[in-house]
Amino acid sequence: MKLTRRHTLMMAVGSAVAALMPVRAFAAVEDEIAAFTGGADIGSDGITLIAPEIAENGNTVPIEVDAPGAEAIIVFAAGNPTPSVATFTFGALAASQSAATRIRLAGTQDVIAIARMPDGSFVQASQEVKVTIGGCGG
Repeated sequence: MKLTRRHTLMMAVGSAVAALMPVRAFAAVEDEIAAFTGGADIGSDGITLIAPEIAENGNTVPIEVDAPGAEAIIVFAAGNPTPSVATFTFGALAASQSAATRIRLAGTQDVIAIARMPDGSFVQASQEVKVTIGGCGG
């Protein structure tokens, strides 16, 4: 393949777009968090997020979240094209305010869980999950 000025320009534009995508995704996470919390301050006590440090398969990453007394819990994957991956709502008769599921991660990124408590406060926990390729990279 002969490298022309046009090819070089297209590669430069493609690289610039790729470099800006994670910033845009992070901004989307901040916007969704603000929509959920209404801009309120977020604490860190009272919620537990369990996720693997290393996931060999990004298609099925197991997570568990527990926030005793919470009304709702929302889970975000900061690097995904659609960051909001799960919302759990608990009624007055719920036996416990915890959930376990498997989520899909586009690559190594932070998983964030935010719980809305009955008094209107919010608490947050996060965990970085390294997604390997075939269990060999990071």
